[in-house]
Amino acid sequence: MPDIQRAVRSQWLRHLWHIGCRSARGMPPRALWKGSISFGLVTVPINLVSASEPREALAFNLLHRKDRSRIVEKRFCAKENVEVSWKDIVKGYQFAKDQYVVVTDEDFAKVRVPATQTFDIRRFVPAADVEDLYYNYPYYVTPQGKSAVKAYALLRDALRATGKLAIGTIVLRQREHLAALEPGGAALVLTTMRYAHEIRRHKDVDLPASGKGWTDSEMKLARQLIETLAGEWNPDEYRDTYSEALRRVIEAKVEGKETATPERPVPAGADEGKRPLSRFAPRERRRADDRSAAPRVPRSGPYGAGRRDSRMLLRPSSASGRRTGEGHGWIETREYSSSRAPRATARPHRAALGRPRPRDRGGREIARR
Repeated sequence: MPDIQRAVRSQWLRHLWHIGCRSARGMPPRALWKGSISFGLVTVPINLVSASEPREALAFNLLHRKDRSRIVEKRFCAKENVEVSWKDIVKGYQFAKDQYVVVTDEDFAKVRVPATQTFDIRRFVPAADVEDLYYNYPYYVTPQGKSAVKAYALLRDALRATGKLAIGTIVLRQREHLAALEPGGAALVLTTMRYAHEIRRHKDVDLPASGKGWTDSEMKLARQLIETLAGEWNPDEYRDTYSEALRRVIEAKVEGKETATPERPVPAGADEGKRPLSRFAPRERRRADDRSAAPRVPRSGPYGAGRRDSRMLLRPSSASGRRTGEGHGWIETREYSSSRAPRATARPHRAALGRPRPRDRGGREIARR
């Protein structure tokens, strides 16, 4: 499992690098942070560039329905019901219901971590040992100047050859973050991480035990189902269909066109995933399940104890009880069961519906009474 996890993550990092290359063809991304990588006596000047595209997000403003003007949020005091200016607003931490302690700018300055502009590597660990739950937000790491190119390439290739990643700390936006540095395609990718106390452990969740609770035939069936949808990882195949459809609706409304409800695309392999249980389920297994669900009771008597049977009787349709023409009337079905008394149900005669007359088990036509 760690090898599979590592392979998928490596492909994802290479995909991020390709996105960065496509973005670079248009407008060079702006460096969000400038500093250096430091471990031992080695220092590599670098820049940090965001690895995601924030323009993909759609932002909306609140408007007044009547005249479509912007809604302005005002700051009101809940106790005095008056508007409060920014100079009279402070930050407070609620330690109990409706009880706060005020934290001033001086208090924040006391615990603020000094910006060292350095990613300090503390340890090199096997990349497969770090779970994906710890990763948070990725940044591209680019060399800062020509003098850093050789050291940058050497560190990137050495991490790939050893299968390790660098764990260290970096100060971003006046806060210290735990981060991991690893190769992704031709780039180094620095990803901020969550601390151990921020991760909910497996034991806190109600989960079934591993390696039990299923049979070998069920595992074989599960493997067959997985193989029906198996394929190569290609991130370009998956799109944010909701945002794309919403953009088309917005563009149509801007141009004054009528909007239509977009058709939802059917994912590839969806039809194959709906039928495998009945298609691949072993026939002998299904027969055994049917026998266990409704065990057969030994026969005794003319119709068998515990076995449902029926007799077909013709009941006249006229009120006087006189027989009517051929094939006209009602069939009375009596069901016999060992667990309850015979039950009679009425339904139209077969001949009245254009169906052949009922026959008994020997193939003989049932006479009318």
